[in-house]
Amino acid sequence: MRLRRSRCLTCYWHEGEFVVHPHPHGTPTALHPVAAEVLSAFEEWSTPGQAAGGLRHLTPDTVEEAMAALRDAGALLNEGGEAARRDELIAGQWGAWAPEASFFHYATSDVYDAAPSGDSPDDPAGEADDADTGPLPPLFTSHPRAPRLLLPRRPAELRMPYDQVLFDRRTHRDFTGAPVAVDTLAALLAAVFGPVDFIDCGRGALYRRTSPQGGSRQEIDAYVGVLDVEGLPSGWYHYDGLFHGLELLSEGFSPAEAVHLCADQPWAARPAFFVVLAARLERMGVKYPTPRAYRVCLLDAGHLGQTFALTATALGLGPAQTGAFRDSAVAARCGLDDAGRVPLYVLAAGHPDTAPRDAPPPAGAAAFGATTLAAP
Repeated sequence: MRLRRSRCLTCYWHEGEFVVHPHPHGTPTALHPVAAEVLSAFEEWSTPGQAAGGLRHLTPDTVEEAMAALRDAGALLNEGGEAARRDELIAGQWGAWAPEASFFHYATSDVYDAAPSGDSPDDPAGEADDADTGPLPPLFTSHPRAPRLLLPRRPAELRMPYDQVLFDRRTHRDFTGAPVAVDTLAALLAAVFGPVDFIDCGRGALYRRTSPQGGSRQEIDAYVGVLDVEGLPSGWYHYDGLFHGLELLSEGFSPAEAVHLCADQPWAARPAFFVVLAARLERMGVKYPTPRAYRVCLLDAGHLGQTFALTATALGLGPAQTGAFRDSAVAARCGLDDAGRVPLYVLAAGHPDTAPRDAPPPAGAAAFGATTLAAP
């Protein structure tokens, strides 16, 4: 019999205990830290005797006990077994993203199969548990000491036919450099991030936006980096949806800084403004105290990103978005603590250039000839 450690394995300290957490097939198990040394002896397929040869400073009983616990947890796998086959498959499929992405995905999978009754987010019993978690976080984020500019409340010109908006939408990387009117920015922010109406959640009021948001927690705040908007000094602002205003957090913002924040992408020098979507985690955590809820935060950011792109298109702007950005630098520029308030997504817009420089050309015969269009 030969054994090998799982390739899909994460170890960590939690509440003072050393936890071995194989995924997705295993069980998180608290063990003595010596388990890590035993696992290292099974980096490749080895018999227990071969592995024990490198662990002579440990007693045979200790090694045997650790191997038994690791096998039970799914951290040590039998050669030729189904668990080993699946472990190799997952390690191969997730290779470029492992271990962080695969661990988060599988560690938060199938949680409702094991959850006790009442823990489902749609179960009213789960709502009743909210009463023990303290008061709800503030419904809106505000910066009372920041200078506030109230934005125009003119109705947005969103009369473009839906099919035209849907099929005209694309990611833009080229912009004319012409400033965007403040009325246009105001209409975009109100339509995407402003409250539509308010609802009674039993413990107070929540509100609805034009995008779906898990549990109506509205945990995503919008921070606006202005490069070229008529009537607005360049700088970073927080959009206050309650008052439909921009709160100035810091003055000054340049195309060179935008490129730096967006991980040195050249196109980032050209939009008229940026919008950083940042999660205020306590709003989601107070109702859903499960790590799977972080998935919902990411989904919520995506919902807002799509509504932003469609609305910008309807307003005649070219939308852009990127997940490639310098997290800590973006958080600092937006005044976020990067602990309970973290950036998730960067959006941008400006007037689209009719002669794009960075947009890929339409696919021709050569491109299709070099492309696999269907699986064999």
